[in-house]
Amino acid sequence: MSGRATTTPDMSRNSLFKVKTLPDDAAGAPEDSTPTPVIDMWAPIVPATEIVDDLRAGFPAEQLRYLEVFTKTRLTTEQFAAYAESLRRSDDAILAELDAAGIRLSLITGFDEHSTCGVTFVHNESVAALAARHPDRFIPFAGADVMSGTSGLDQLEHWITDRGFRGLSLRPFMIGRPASDPAYFPYYAKCVELGIPLSIHTSANWTRTRPSELGHPRHIDDVACRFPELTILMSHAGYPWVLDACLIAWKHPNVYLELGAHRPRYFAAPGAGWDALMRFGQSTIRDKVVYGSGAFLINRPYQLLCDEMRALPVDPTTLEQWLWRNAARLLGLSGAD
Repeated sequence: MSGRATTTPDMSRNSLFKVKTLPDDAAGAPEDSTPTPVIDMWAPIVPATEIVDDLRAGFPAEQLRYLEVFTKTRLTTEQFAAYAESLRRSDDAILAELDAAGIRLSLITGFDEHSTCGVTFVHNESVAALAARHPDRFIPFAGADVMSGTSGLDQLEHWITDRGFRGLSLRPFMIGRPASDPAYFPYYAKCVELGIPLSIHTSANWTRTRPSELGHPRHIDDVACRFPELTILMSHAGYPWVLDACLIAWKHPNVYLELGAHRPRYFAAPGAGWDALMRFGQSTIRDKVVYGSGAFLINRPYQLLCDEMRALPVDPTTLEQWLWRNAARLLGLSGAD
């Protein structure tokens, strides 16, 4: 893209796959037992310096409930600042954890719902700084304050066109409107215009102030009908409405399931709600599933989560598609075919 600042990482269509990321022969489980590589399509946060600073300054009070669920910890907003500080890691430590898990690329994102919850969770500038330091390891997506009017649209275009970001990330439950609400339509149109994918929270949420209905996959069906050229990642795979999500991905050519923030060991567990993924994800929508760890959110190590994915009872070709090939194709990276 033209007009980028000189400090911006080269995030052009093919650059990421050319720099020691995913070699053309990295298919399946090679004879040397090298683990299947991973593109993590929903990190979406890593505890780098700038991002921890953002968490300490602007963690939404509504999301403290997530700590209760995933860390069994009850904290006030003030106490969370100290907790976040304890998570801070150097870039080298973060990259070492990614390397140990076989994660070659990680999608990191800003989250900006200032107009509806009073804070900016993760600033795009913080994401840009980390991606600039390690352009061959991180894929930056932008947050956008949808309810801020045209300024949000202008900012989105800036981050994509001038700063090399690769997509838009939205969380309807924090915005307070379902994905099918007309307030989002200018942003969807802008994504189509710019040729970028949308990652959008499509699942139940753990707050006690925002109804889970805001994340039902039915809203994505509506969006895909109105914007058929928009590439949509249903973040968290529509859980617990996984069958609905699978059918919507089957129906619409540009809609994908992203598996972030779930323990993979439960995907094959009877009664856990993932039967549709294990059935259709290995057949009709095998090329529409991408993996995301959500490791920071669910408080589990990257290596544990990726190893659980590799241990699933799916054939090697399907596993390869879920773990990196589908994501590489979606992002337009070389070596995906």
